[in-house]
Amino acid sequence: MPSTGGILALEEFFTPEEFSMIAIFRTFIVWAALFLGTISATWAQEQTIDLSVGFKSSLVLDKTFETVLIGDSSVVDVHTPDNRMVIFEPLAPGATNLVFLDDQNIVVANIAILVRQSAVNLVGKVR
Repeated sequence: MPSTGGILALEEFFTPEEFSMIAIFRTFIVWAALFLGTISATWAQEQTIDLSVGFKSSLVLDKTFETVLIGDSSVVDVHTPDNRMVIFEPLAPGATNLVFLDDQNIVVANIAILVRQSAVNLVGKVR
């Protein structure tokens, strides 16, 4: 084999078949790592929260967020005391979702919200 002037070429150590197998294996490993990393991040942050009208609830996220996108603002209002905590204020029965974005507009959480009418009527009519 011709010398490359002190630079070692992979072809000097592997046959073309072995070199091709190594390239395929490396490509597979990179894609698997990217795919599994995406799935685990998505599974970790996707959840559904059930709320009742008139009862606030809070949540602390694992990651910091910069922006909250509300799918239907007539169902729930969101208060953000800091960049990891959120307080939900259910407004009306219905379903919506909240998407939390970091400072680079990357989704850090996507949470489904289901708001039900409260089973307890705390305000009664006096006759």
